[in-house]
Amino acid sequence: MAFMTKEEYEAYVKKHDFQSVSAENIKNIKKTLQPLINAPFNILSIPKEILSAFEPSQIGTIIGSLMDACIPQLSKITESNIFDSVGLRKNDGILGDREGYPDYLHTSGIRLELKLLFVDNPNIKMKKPSTPREPSARLTQKVTFKNIQPEKDLLLVIAYTLLENKEKTGFFSPTIIDFDVFPVYDCILARDRRMYNSNGGWFGQFETPTILSKQGKQKKAANEPVDYSSYGRKENEGKDLNEDTNFGKLKRIPYKPLQQYIKPENFSKHFEK
Repeated sequence: MAFMTKEEYEAYVKKHDFQSVSAENIKNIKKTLQPLINAPFNILSIPKEILSAFEPSQIGTIIGSLMDACIPQLSKITESNIFDSVGLRKNDGILGDREGYPDYLHTSGIRLELKLLFVDNPNIKMKKPSTPREPSARLTQKVTFKNIQPEKDLLLVIAYTLLENKEKTGFFSPTIIDFDVFPVYDCILARDRRMYNSNGGWFGQFETPTILSKQGKQKKAANEPVDYSSYGRKENEGKDLNEDTNFGKLKRIPYKPLQQYIKPENFSKHFEK
């Protein structure tokens, strides 16, 4: 498995002449998905006293699979049938494993990959980690130019928080407070170019993303040639490149509209008294 150089990567992109989802389709899908905002998931209600024992990242792990499965069928877990008009259904996936791509198919033909963004509710006391933890949602190495349909695929980022259950005082349930969509093509192009601009790159035909190891960074700083013939999985393997285990995290994708959207201050209005 050989290293794909930056020049080879850009030549691949140019050769295939990918086209993103049109602005009109993006506008239409956002309008269709509007009923999702303020949708509660009351089938999971956690007492406020218990939440103080959880870190936000732990809550995300618990809630993620639940929301992923329920979003296309919200009318079955709420008293409103308005969600029937959203037009989403779960996709079986094309990767043949538990985390298929994309997550949802829409009746319009648009395909959506879901990423959940947990927003801290400042009115709830939760356990805080000793050091800030980066949100884990990411556009992984399983999503590449090999399996996307650029003119149809959108990244659906849903922001949710814990709000008090209107039917159970003192209990809190995950609730969608906002969402936005972004062309998957633009996101993975920004993701991959960041990797190459950091002197890493793909091994194989979009098989393994790599970054400079500590040894590789030292060589680069000393203007010594970096060995791109192989990579390691751990630092102690003595390779100049290591597999990027943080590849595709949303905060590390330098696509400006995405980065602007996920800023925490954008959601503070939802907690104003």
